[in-house]
Amino acid sequence: MFELTSYLGLFFAAFGAATLLPMQSEAVLVGMLVSGHYLAWLLWLVATLGNVLGAMLNWLMGRSVERLRHKRWFPVSEQRLAQGRRHYARYGYWSLLLSWVPVIGDALTVVAGVMGEPLWRFTLIVALAKGLRYLVVMLIAFNII
Repeated sequence: MFELTSYLGLFFAAFGAATLLPMQSEAVLVGMLVSGHYLAWLLWLVATLGNVLGAMLNWLMGRSVERLRHKRWFPVSEQRLAQGRRHYARYGYWSLLLSWVPVIGDALTVVAGVMGEPLWRFTLIVALAKGLRYLVVMLIAFNII
């Protein structure tokens, strides 16, 4: 039971880190990895899945922007939204390869939703970027790179 709750903790840390919440999942992943009590491939899978699903939540929020952007509590100004649209229009869906970058990546995933990026392409590119990021973190933790 303890093992399942630990994996769930990693999942939710990765999920939250992919959203606009100020969270970090790499420390959780590395801590579990170096403990030696967990399967490395399963840690990678759980972290990647949680992070991609969190990014998909951002995409969904982006799809809802038109309905919500005039609300007082909406966290993005009209100017920032216009700037994000311009950048995404300029660089396109390949900019999602930077979805793993803290802060910038979260905004990119929201803007992709605003711009109507197809979910299938969004998911493929974001999964690639985030999966590779977690792989690099794990390799660094094992002193392989």
